[in-house]
Amino acid sequence: MGYDKIHACPNNCLLYRGPQDEDETTCRICKASRWKLNKKGEEQEGVPAKVLWYFPLIPRIRNLFNTPAIAKDMTWHETERQQDGKMRHPADSQTWKDVDQKWPDFASESRNLRLALSADGFNPFHGNRTDHSSWPVLLSVYNLPPWLCMKRRYIMLCLLISGPTEPGNDIDVFLQPLIEDLQELWRGKQVYDAYRQESFVLRGILLWTISDYPALGNLSGHVVKGYNACIVCVDKTEATRLVHYRKTVVMRHRRWLPRHHPYRKQKAAFDNSVETGAGPIPLTGEQVFERVQHLRDHVFGKTQRQHKRKKGDARPVWKKLSIFFQLEYWKFLPVRHVLDVMHIEKNICEALLGTLLNIPGKTKDRESVRLDMAEMGIRMELRPKTPGKKEKVPLAAWNLSNAEKKVVCSSFLQMKLPDGFCSNIKNLVNMEKLRLVGMKSHDCHTILHHLLPIAIRSVLHKKVRCTIIRFCLFFKAICSKVIDVDKLENMQSQLVETLCQLEKHFPPSFFDVMIHLSIHLVREVKLCGPIFLRWMYPFERYMKAFKVYVRNAAHPEGCIAEAYVAEEAVERLVNFEEATIGLPKNDRHEQNAISKPLSGATMIKPSKEELHLAHLCVLQNSNHMRQYFE
Repeated sequence: MGYDKIHACPNNCLLYRGPQDEDETTCRICKASRWKLNKKGEEQEGVPAKVLWYFPLIPRIRNLFNTPAIAKDMTWHETERQQDGKMRHPADSQTWKDVDQKWPDFASESRNLRLALSADGFNPFHGNRTDHSSWPVLLSVYNLPPWLCMKRRYIMLCLLISGPTEPGNDIDVFLQPLIEDLQELWRGKQVYDAYRQESFVLRGILLWTISDYPALGNLSGHVVKGYNACIVCVDKTEATRLVHYRKTVVMRHRRWLPRHHPYRKQKAAFDNSVETGAGPIPLTGEQVFERVQHLRDHVFGKTQRQHKRKKGDARPVWKKLSIFFQLEYWKFLPVRHVLDVMHIEKNICEALLGTLLNIPGKTKDRESVRLDMAEMGIRMELRPKTPGKKEKVPLAAWNLSNAEKKVVCSSFLQMKLPDGFCSNIKNLVNMEKLRLVGMKSHDCHTILHHLLPIAIRSVLHKKVRCTIIRFCLFFKAICSKVIDVDKLENMQSQLVETLCQLEKHFPPSFFDVMIHLSIHLVREVKLCGPIFLRWMYPFERYMKAFKVYVRNAAHPEGCIAEAYVAEEAVERLVNFEEATIGLPKNDRHEQNAISKPLSGATMIKPSKEELHLAHLCVLQNSNHMRQYFE
């Protein structure tokens, strides 16, 4: 199991592979040189300007089935999964059932693979250096049990894109080798099963991609900013651009309420309009393909950059035709690019804390926002008396006084939490400036689910406080490992009311696209299964391991590729049943059955408590005892 180095155009136009481009020295599209330029502008022949590191997929899948224990786990979803109507695994989701129903020959073989793809960029260097970005593309296997699906050893690195800049919308150029492997895997490959000791034809299907929202736009080709920023609502997003705040916001969540709900007629409490519309119906994959099949990646992208949209032209919804539509099953999948709840929670938590504590750069409350509300004809009492002059604006429902800020920050400062629950919250609290700083994604996850409802229990107006707590409890419920399908409808209706109440109490600038995306999370749980198996946490942790691999700052991707292949080989040898650790077996060692201890060895006698702890550790790590600990 090795890797292939494929040269690429520095402008992301093409890969130098295949009979047409393999031996070329200049790009046939942009005429850029294939080779790197030195400081004098001279070509360094033999040194590529950009490289794609490709790790072939088929050999790595074959190696999974070469290990009997892993080959047995590949059918866990069929043989050992608990089926009681609750959702614990993607096999309980509607997408999995639709695939089985649409392609019964594929479903007849339980060993056929269901895959998920993740792509994101990271800085391979430690420190503040930001002139380089590495983009790994990872695959995870959903046939495995839920406690193994997202383990590091079962996540396969397929592509590693190098370069000083991100691939952006041109990431499709680098995905070509992987898409060819996925097409071949869909047709079927001969694989040996070490558990059943037989050969069979293995097939695989890519269910969806997992990425943060900007990378989702690059993979799907959908616009993720401006008026059509929601990938589910598409051109019916109902976004509004605030004049003074100069940001596009997504309000009007009353569309998802029942027809006769009283909120629909309340004008002054919302945006000074009566809501008569209904929530948009998401487009199917076939409808999306019909709309975008006339687009071409490079030509369309460059023409969009060359001219500005004229007044009266329709606002763009898609930027390109995604390369994933080359997979013949892709347009039939109900959800092709899932929303990453990790980044949604992080943005929502920062918006809530930033607005409540009035943190500069994070707050959604400004003088321009008050002027926009006055123009909309709502909450006129909050308008600044003398715009443009430095003075205190009137207090609103979302504002905390200095005394209340001290109460909230002191609550976070005095919280004592179990080890491993989250990072030390005390280090995030700045009592001098009364704010929280340096929050990571998991800190936001913990604060939103557990700590924020406790910290604000004695501040704010009761209606505002209860609305925020309801919003936090929704994320806690939707992220649970076991989900009752019968409660999802009630959860969705309560979320819509909560978002409408947030519109009544918070400024319009609070409702960016991340707040809006929460309204589609229940739908994705129905279609894709539990959230903890399709968010970015395991992939972000894997990228942290990639950083450790870098030993030579001049060639970070080369270090990552070599270290990954070495680690992969060691893991396969450890899993291989015939691999032995210690002295090899031969006649000389068999004669001396009892070996002498190594020099310098010392004998110890463990205490009764140590023996008890060792026995408990063995039980906790035994597969036979796993069922009693769940």
